[in-house]
This record gives sequence, structure tokens and C-alpha cells, in this order.
Amino acid sequence: MKKPIVLVIMDGVGRGDGGPGDAVKQANTPTLDKLMATCPMTWLKAHGTAVGLPTDDDMGNSEVGHNALGCGQIYSQGAKLVQESIETGSLYQSKTWVELTDNCLQNGKARHFIGLLSDGNVHSNISHLIAMLKKAREMGLKKVYCHILLDGRDVPATSALEYVDQLEAVLASLSDAEHEYKIASGGGRMVITMDRYEANWPMVEKGWRTHVQGEGRQFASAKEAIETYRAETNCIDQDLPAFVVERDGAPVATIANGDSVVLYNFRGDRAQEISLAFDRKDFDHFDRGDYTGVKFAGMLEYDGDLKIPMHYLVEPPVIRNTLTEVLCKAGVHEYAVSETQKYGHVTYFWNGNRSGKVSEELETYEEIPSDVIPFEQAPAMKSVEITDLLVEAMASGKYQFLRCNYPNGDMVGHTGVLSAVITAMEAVDA
Repeated sequence: MKKPIVLVIMDGVGRGDGGPGDAVKQANTPTLDKLMATCPMTWLKAHGTAVGLPTDDDMGNSEVGHNALGCGQIYSQGAKLVQESIETGSLYQSKTWVELTDNCLQNGKARHFIGLLSDGNVHSNISHLIAMLKKAREMGLKKVYCHILLDGRDVPATSALEYVDQLEAVLASLSDAEHEYKIASGGGRMVITMDRYEANWPMVEKGWRTHVQGEGRQFASAKEAIETYRAETNCIDQDLPAFVVERDGAPVATIANGDSVVLYNFRGDRAQEISLAFDRKDFDHFDRGDYTGVKFAGMLEYDGDLKIPMHYLVEPPVIRNTLTEVLCKAGVHEYAVSETQKYGHVTYFWNGNRSGKVSEELETYEEIPSDVIPFEQAPAMKSVEITDLLVEAMASGKYQFLRCNYPNGDMVGHTGVLSAVITAMEAVDA
């Protein structure tokens, strides 16, 4: 029997400089060390222009990385795609932008922007938000509100105030007696709104209650909220609790029925659930209160097969001739496995942002439910379970190409807890 090809993706693991924060170097990894010493190897770029990002200063991410691995081609992605549409003006000429704008101008409705507030260029970029705010003011919109998600994950852990100060300066410059441009609500990205793979719907519900209903602890400003929570919780930005900006004891703005709403994240995995909450009449994951609908758009189409969202500002790249398509045409049986946190990466992203299988007959997917606890508390995650299923699939002789993703390096790495990251590396290596 011919030996199968096995692709093992250790998400978030790369070549470092061996410094005090290099968990890969500090961990005991005899398996990885042996493979690198005795097997043919090379290094691949997983950032910048090599994976379709704007410049080589832009770090890679799981989404574009798996797109590139899955198709072996370079497409303009996320930040680059959006930036090009802003620079050419095509974003503002899109049918969706025009409809959302006309709704505000003709019906006196507010415009809301929801998204990750940083320049990490992984899920969003503050420059895109600022460009759209300025265009909104240029077009005469009078009531515009921002619902900000604090990063501290793709950018320094406690950098939120840098972005808040930048945004507040822009909002102040756009406001006058007739135009109100303000931050209305926010919270850490790992606490509200930005769940993925339906792992934690209560997290999305908390975001809904914060942004839409204006429920939660009130502060005079986003800055006050961040400074207060940091003093009380000692949390990094991504874990800061939700907050609502108030005026005279009431929320500055809630998202009212009929308003226009833009989710300005360009990456799809953590944008889909909140999009469904706004878009779907038959939504049943939590009680939306008296919500009847808004004019909603995502920055991109986050899932082309499932039509999430129904309206978006920028056309996504059409990725063709993925490896899965090529192998299925050749009759090759494939196997893909990971836990929930990265299951979509070896399926959806790997297959060029397509849900479902290319071939039900030739493909087998296995998803292991992830634990809903802080990753540093269980740094091994589901590495044992992934390994067991992968070995079992290899031994079956059914599959000629197998792939898996160990999320540990990425998910535990983002916690910043070095001891936990070292344990995560050793768990995967074992």
C-alpha cells in the first residue's frame, strides 16, 4: 500500500529569535527537533505579500494562511482587498453602501459601525473605519455611532487607549451642533460579540445586549471604561468587560429598528455569528428582544455558500482550483480533523472560503468540540484527541491525504502566559 501524505499544521508556531518570550525554543520538543534534524525541510513565509496581504510588515493570520495552503496561490485578501476598494472609491459606489446611506438620509436613521478597533490587519483596520466615518460625514450623515471591540491580541496587549484616543480625535473633528459622531459601546473581543464556529453563543448575546440594547455598566467615555476595568480586573484588552457610554444616565445610542449597521471586520470567522443575529428572521440562538430588523452589511461576504451576511460592501476574492478540488477530481480520499477552534481552518478556509465538502464521497471531516474555558487553564486543549483520530484514520488505509490542525500555539499563545504556552508546545510535540 502506498503511504499517505499527512499535513500537520501547528497553528501559531513559527521560527523565533530564541528570546525570553520564545516558547518554542524553551519547550522540550524532542519530536519536532528530530524531524527538523533528520528530514528534508524548508521555511515558508506566512505573512505579508506571500499570502496576499498589503505589505511585508503585515503579519499573517490563520485565515489567509489556510487559504494559501489550501490553494497554493496568492489572492488579494482581507485588508488589501478592502484598502483597494477604499482607495478606488468602489466601496462607496457599491449598491449596499448607497442603500445604507440613503436609509439614514431619507429616513433620519442612525449609522452604526461595529468592529475590532486596532490596526492589527487580521480582522480589521482602524484606518478603514476612519475612512468610512469621514465619507459618512462628507455625505451628510448626522448620527453616527461606533461600537468598538478591544483587541490586545493582534496588537500589544494593553494598547487599546492608543486606538480609542485616535478614534475620539476623528469623531470630535466630525461632530458639531448638527452632527453627532460618538463611541456608544464596547468591550474585549474575547468577552463579547466575536465568537466563532458557534462555540459560545452567550458571548454573542452579551455583545447584542451591549451594542443593540444598551444594557451594561455605564461610563462617561470609552477611556473611562478601559481605565476603570484595568484597575479593577488587571485584564488585558481582549478580556475587558463590556461597557456602555452614557449621557444623562442613558446610553448615548442603541441600535434601533430600522437603523443602518456596518460590521467593518473583514475576516469572516469571528464575524458570522453576530451577522446572523442581525440578518436572519428565523434566528433562534438567543432572544433579541423587540428587534424587527435593520439595514445590515458586513465589510465582506463572510461565507459565500451560506450567504453570510446577505449584504456586504466589498466583493471577496473568488478562490479557484483549491487542492481539495484538484484531489477530488483525481479521486483521492481526504481526511481533515481539528477541534472546534480550528476546525473551520482545515475545512472552510482550506477550501477557499467555502462551506461544506467538495465531495461527500471522497472527504471525511472530524470536529472535536473545544472546551469553553480560558486556554491557559487547559493548554493541552484537544491535542490528544486530534492525534488519536488522525492515527486511526491513517491506520485505516482509506485516505491518501490527511490534514490536521493543532490550535495550541495560536490559542494559548495569545494568552501571553509563557508557562502555559510552553506546556502547549510540549503537549503537541508529545
